[in-house]
Amino acid sequence: MKKVVLFDLGNTLIQYYGRAEFPDILKQAIGGVQEYLRDEGIPNPSTESIWQRVEEDNHEVEDHRVRPLEGRLIRIFQLDNPSDEVVMGACRRFMKPIFAIARRYDDALPVLKELGEMGIRRAIVSNTAWGSPAVLWREELARFGLDKHVDAAFFCRDAGWRKPARQIFDFILDKLQEKPEDCIFVGDDPRWDLVGPRAVGIEAVLINRQGTMEDLREKPIKNLHELINRLD
Repeated sequence: MKKVVLFDLGNTLIQYYGRAEFPDILKQAIGGVQEYLRDEGIPNPSTESIWQRVEEDNHEVEDHRVRPLEGRLIRIFQLDNPSDEVVMGACRRFMKPIFAIARRYDDALPVLKELGEMGIRRAIVSNTAWGSPAVLWREELARFGLDKHVDAAFFCRDAGWRKPARQIFDFILDKLQEKPEDCIFVGDDPRWDLVGPRAVGIEAVLINRQGTMEDLREKPIKNLHELINRLD
């Protein structure tokens, strides 16, 4: 029996958006930051120049180091020595359309509770959209009541690396003081949630809630209740 279950957050415990939906959400996020800055009396560059820089910044780096949202927004909106309050306010407005569509899956809390009753530690290991601050995602955990049913939560901003970089998993194992063979990782994206944990010796399981994953050699689970059966 595993001692620790590591969970991805987005589309594993909480539903956010699919890959195809992100361009529209990004438009809403950037538009929200434009409005926020105008309300704060901070001039916006031209919309054309903003979107040119958005396109330049809409990627992650090859080695999977985190590119923080704060720096991206400062570059995109050409902010000159902004206060920490303004930068965090811009980050919150950027994240608003993402958080607005969030929905906790019905099986998330029951399974987290059951794992706790089984004596299994539960931790969240997640990337964040555009390198957004971990503090905003911890607020999300509290909003959905997940914070009371996990023993730890780690985001890419905490480690400085995004999944699938092995460094984030090394970081987590060190923080939890656990061996990789005693852990299992559950996530929804084959690009990030298989290679990374397996690189450090952590067993990885995919969850395929929508039944859309095709041509997988893996045998995914369809819901978190199936995870309990697999652990047994």
